[in-house]
Formats: sequence, C-alpha cells, structure tokens
Amino acid sequence: MGVARAGGLVNELTTAGRLGRVRATAYSKLTLSLRVGALRDDGFHEVEALAVSISDPHDVIEVKAVPHPGGVTLEMRGETDEVPTGMSNLAARAADELLVRAGRSGHGVKLTVRKKIPAGAGLGGGSADAAATLVAIRRMLEIDLDDATLLELGAKLGSDVSFCLAGGAAWMRGRGERIEAVDLPAGMPFLVALPPFRLSTPVVYRAWDDLGRPRAARSVPATGAVAAAALLPELSNDLEPAAEHVEPRLAQFRIDLEAAAEAPALLAGSGSAYVVPVPDGRDVDAYARRVSGRMRVPVTPAASVSRGVRLGSG
Repeated sequence: MGVARAGGLVNELTTAGRLGRVRATAYSKLTLSLRVGALRDDGFHEVEALAVSISDPHDVIEVKAVPHPGGVTLEMRGETDEVPTGMSNLAARAADELLVRAGRSGHGVKLTVRKKIPAGAGLGGGSADAAATLVAIRRMLEIDLDDATLLELGAKLGSDVSFCLAGGAAWMRGRGERIEAVDLPAGMPFLVALPPFRLSTPVVYRAWDDLGRPRAARSVPATGAVAAAALLPELSNDLEPAAEHVEPRLAQFRIDLEAAAEAPALLAGSGSAYVVPVPDGRDVDAYARRVSGRMRVPVTPAASVSRGVRLGSG
C-alpha cells in the first residue's frame, strides 16, 4: 500500500453536501503489431503500433471525495508486485495533475486502485489506471475540461495514456501519443498468457538499442477482423528480440505456448505476456482452461472492447 498527498487547503467542494465517489474500469492495452524507430531527442522512440483495448485483465479505480486531507491519497490493492506507490504511481500523478489543472488542488480525493493487470506484462496497466483516474475524477468533480484537453494531459503523463483514454482500436504513432482510430469490431477473442516473470519496458528498449535496433525476427499472419480490415497482412513486434535477450526464458515460453495453443502467439508490447488470437467460433473459456492446464500458468480469456475506460457509479 502506498500513500501520496498533495498540499493545499480544503475548499468548499469537500463539504458534506458534495461528497461523492465514482468507479471506473481500466482495460488493458494489447499491441497487435509494433514497429520501433529511432531514439528521439526527448528520450522516447518513434513507434507505429496497432493497438486494441481488451476486456481482461482489467483494473478497477475508485475515486472518492473526502473532506480531509487535501490532495491525493492513494491505496493499492490486488496484484501490486512491482507497482509504484506514492506520487511515482501514474494514477496518483494523473489525479494530482488534473486537480492542479482544474484549480482544485486543495480538494481531497481518495484513490483506490484494485490491480489485476500485472506490472511488467506489456499490457499498459499503469497507463490504463491513469486514464481511468482522469475520466473518473472529471466526472466526480464535474470538471469543465473537454476530451481534447484530457488527451493532452494524458500525453504528458505517459506515452500510452492517450490510447487508454481513447480506447477501442487505433494506430499509435509518434511516441505513442498520436492516435488514429481504426474500424475494428469489439468482441475479437484472445488468450492472454502470463509467464512467471516480468519485464521492464525501459530495460527492453535499451536492449533494443544496444542490439542495433533489430526488426522483428518473425511474424504471424493477420487473421479474422484484422485481416478483413486489410490493416496489415501480418503482425510482428520489433521488441521481441530485445525482450528475449533481456529474459532468455521468454523464447521457450513462447514455443511452449504455441505448442499448447496449437496457434501462433504475439508478444504484448515489451512483454512479458503473450497473446494468442482465437479463431472465430471457438469456445474461448474452454480454450483458455485447456492451454492454462498444459502450461501451468495463468491464461485469461479476453475480448476486444470499444473503449479504454468504462465509468460506473460508486
């Protein structure tokens, strides 16, 4: 559990008549294909990625207005291994930045993050939490900021936050903050397989640079709705060679997963999760149980969803 507080006086919005709470579901980001370019002057890499929001695993964010203390209080629950706490947590930073931007820095907000998206899996959990936090606090405090402003704020917080705010399916370009929506249906089925180890995104990118910035060594055919939309003939991930260099066990995990699933697998972002696109008509739950039993690791059935954040009342 971590606690983060920002200074300031409690204002009239934290009186008993204005207390409230909002819950938001933060969906994982699945990168279906990733091309990585040169290192930029700002320290980020140019990317071109096709990404979709998927239903599972997902986090739940609860924001609650409190009379004191002023600022942001953060509580973490669930799958919290390797998840930053305090103001180094992206959700806490998002809450603080939004309060400051809106002139509400004295307002008291308790933020509870229930984690199911593991850190170091390449599924954008921190960015998803930040996006959900921005949307939930805007709703709870009735902050008059439009979507474009929220996207601008998200881009300053992290490269994937803009996509997690927009959700659905999109090309991500620049360092990831430039979003172009694409027409892909919700409900595309996937299996998400988690090995018993995690990877650091910055470490994988540094390894990619050190290895001479290699292209992906393999690709898999685009199938289903992705193939029908003619977005890409094949799917690949330029970070896969670097991820396998950082964690040599990853290559064998992929080989074993593809054997168990009898289908090709995609590395999720910088790893360590691998994802198997599921052919239409297959019982995804039964498929996940079968593959999990063979692999003896968590394998989660998932489907693409039309948004990155789903709001609900507290």
